[in-house]
Amino acid sequence: MKSVAVVLSVAAVMAVRAAPQGYGVPGIGGSGGSGGSSGGSGGQYASAPANYNFQWDVDDAQSGNYFGHGEEANNGVVQGKYYVRLPDSRLQQVEYTADDSGYHPVVTYEGQAQYGGSGGSGGSGSSGQGGGYYP
Repeated sequence: MKSVAVVLSVAAVMAVRAAPQGYGVPGIGGSGGSGGSSGGSGGQYASAPANYNFQWDVDDAQSGNYFGHGEEANNGVVQGKYYVRLPDSRLQQVEYTADDSGYHPVVTYEGQAQYGGSGGSGGSGSSGQGGGYYP
């Protein structure tokens, strides 16, 4: 009876050691991975900074939607810009850099805010539309 218990215990230990130990990229180490592969350099996937670029824009005159985003990453430094036409007709732009020291945005606005109404010289008062938020 003891020999059956020992055999079952050894089989259980071997099954646990052979099972994957979590999620992760195979061969990189940390949690998950190869679970104790023998020898080698640690896997077939090397860790490297992402290098990419993209740009997209939306300019729909019928709806008035105008916005976009572009970004480029090179050796761990990300630079980009995104923009949107605000409801008050100004163009808000955010140019940014993201690196090991954090996210560094610079926000700018182009144009004069237009709050609707029936024209005039921009005096005080309400247009009667209410409820809008205009920074």
